[in-house]
Amino acid sequence: MSYQFTELKEELIIKKIVSLHYFEYMSDFTFPGESHNFWEFLYVDKGELQVTADREKFILRQGQIIFHRPNEFHALAANNVIAPNLVVISFEAGEPCMAFFEHKILTVGESERNLLSQIIAEARETFDGPMDDPYMEVLSRRESIPFGAEQMIKIHLEQFLIQLFRNFSGTLAFGENHKLNGAHAPGKSPALADGNELFSDILDYLDRNIGKSLTVEKICRDNLIGVSQLKKLFRTYQGSGVMECFNQMKINAAKQMIRNQQMNFTQIADALGYTSVHYFSRQFKKLTDMTPTEYRASIMLRAKRPQRKHL
Repeated sequence: MSYQFTELKEELIIKKIVSLHYFEYMSDFTFPGESHNFWEFLYVDKGELQVTADREKFILRQGQIIFHRPNEFHALAANNVIAPNLVVISFEAGEPCMAFFEHKILTVGESERNLLSQIIAEARETFDGPMDDPYMEVLSRRESIPFGAEQMIKIHLEQFLIQLFRNFSGTLAFGENHKLNGAHAPGKSPALADGNELFSDILDYLDRNIGKSLTVEKICRDNLIGVSQLKKLFRTYQGSGVMECFNQMKINAAKQMIRNQQMNFTQIADALGYTSVHYFSRQFKKLTDMTPTEYRASIMLRAKRPQRKHL
């Protein structure tokens, strides 16, 4: 037999990254705008904000992504009510298929959200400096980087874009009603469809009860699950215990409330079921290495610094 090699075709290639950011902004944050000669996308992980693309304005809500083509002017502003969490990634790509992403606002599915999480996780291990610094213009590599980390960023990013292309070919452009075409609506990742559904249900339960003091026993009772099964579920999908996850969710909610600027620390502690503001402050520092006051000051400081050339 005479075997022959088949060269695999690559239709979308990312070779250069400009920035990788995960931002937590105050509810009154604004960015006056810029344009640059590379692609950039903005994904709303939490909250909502107004985005300007060229001369048009759009409201992006949680789970939506917008693409800015090279040399397109873009600006953003929070709505003074909900503090947004954003993923912003900019990169160089010249393939003809990238034209598909021009004038697109898409709703990201679970599989694509998982890819974004993996990109951010790899980036934290690869590049030095905080990922929430909007004034960082150069990505500096860490001295010690996990094997293949940069390649994993490239692979995940290319897969993310390819999946969006496959899922949304034929969807609507700017200025139209951004509803999913049912034939292209993204579904759950097949690998996560079964056990992850129960895990997601329990996460939803924890989120609905974020202001309460839950116990493992109550979580099990309310969700008809055994203690050992619950522990196994969270070790598999979260890599931590259920109470560790719940405590982190409380602190994430506290950070959101601080950035919304509508409640003081005592009100936030009470809303999240803490016995006192002092206990809340200790738990906040334990999980963030900052007190609530220090966290608020750091977010406000970044918002007041002069804007750099690139968001």
